[in-house]
Amino acid sequence: MLIDYYRTGDLNTWDQYNILWAQDTSFVDYVNGFIEVYGDPLGRKATWESVVNFRNEEATRRTKIISQNAQWFEDHSPIDPRFKKQKVKGVSAKVITVAQLGGDCYPATPIGINLPNADWIRKEHGSKSVTMENITYAYDQASLGSGFLEEFCYSSAEVEMAKKYGPLADNLHTDLHECLGHGSGQLLPGVNSEALKNYQSALEEARADLFALYYLMDPKMIELGLIPNFDVAKTEYNAYIRNGLMTQLTRIEPGKNIEQAHMRNRQLIAIWCYQKGLPNNVIEKKVKDGKTYVIINDYEHLRTLFGELLAEIQRIKSEGDYTAGKELVENYGVKVDPSLHKEVIERYKKLNLAPYGGFVNPLMKPLYENGQLVDVEIFYPDDYVEQMLYYSKNYSFLPPYN
Repeated sequence: MLIDYYRTGDLNTWDQYNILWAQDTSFVDYVNGFIEVYGDPLGRKATWESVVNFRNEEATRRTKIISQNAQWFEDHSPIDPRFKKQKVKGVSAKVITVAQLGGDCYPATPIGINLPNADWIRKEHGSKSVTMENITYAYDQASLGSGFLEEFCYSSAEVEMAKKYGPLADNLHTDLHECLGHGSGQLLPGVNSEALKNYQSALEEARADLFALYYLMDPKMIELGLIPNFDVAKTEYNAYIRNGLMTQLTRIEPGKNIEQAHMRNRQLIAIWCYQKGLPNNVIEKKVKDGKTYVIINDYEHLRTLFGELLAEIQRIKSEGDYTAGKELVENYGVKVDPSLHKEVIERYKKLNLAPYGGFVNPLMKPLYENGQLVDVEIFYPDDYVEQMLYYSKNYSFLPPYN
């Protein structure tokens, strides 16, 4: 069906393919197509991407617990009952090991995916979610000893909590975001799924993030055995607010606004919660030795704010309220504080770190005995440029002229 779509470009065929793909729970799986529109400010033109993966059986038990309780999470969401799904369908979730990356996922890749994007397919047929655990593991290992936490965390206790619970907190946030967040809620009858236009991507990512953040500190997470205590949730709250208010600014050039949908979403949430929490000093900015830090003083109150913002963004999506969606993104997610931006970039530069991480694909050589596949040898290239030249030489099927 996917091949038929590539040959014809028929979007009805693409829909039928996505329905079949969402129902496929094979051990070896893939994502492949012109899918995400994050790179287009108008939210129309999709980039091509591909991920080949296989299921991490042990870690998938975590996402199975979450997906098996999808109806409970939907029923207890802090949104208007009109916007809740009465019956959650077909939430397929797994933790994967990525074997190959391509297109917009290479060399920089997401850490989780939830597809298909079409709201009507999600509602009628379900969705498939993955957490890319070997990718998050690699990021965590690369960050050890980098000095990043020591530079941007206010206290040594915050650093230690991040090192102890950071990987679990990050993976659970991704699980909840992808498995349940994107698939939660519903549009009111007659509402067009494209009503939010160019703000759709940022608002949808904010909705999924808020769903995950809200539930990370729910007693249900301890009851299900997903976290040992709420320090896991606090670790993620620290990291999320720190990133949304400060550290993601390392990826923005001085004088520029935020354009990327995920980054707009994170700043929107962080600044909205910071401003709404000012009367109760929920989130505090402190300056120590000339450096700005972010401290959360009331985690429970912050969770309440996450719930309030989730309820509003769900309303915006369910009702197709373009004006309110635009105001949220433009007021909180786009503009950058120039003085804080300058400070963050200078502090980050001293660490000699790159703002983005990337991956090279392994080379796989099949081994046969008597015509039967018995093993696969894996080789890791040392150099990204070398790999790109290899791909160009061996897989450049298009002519070098237009």
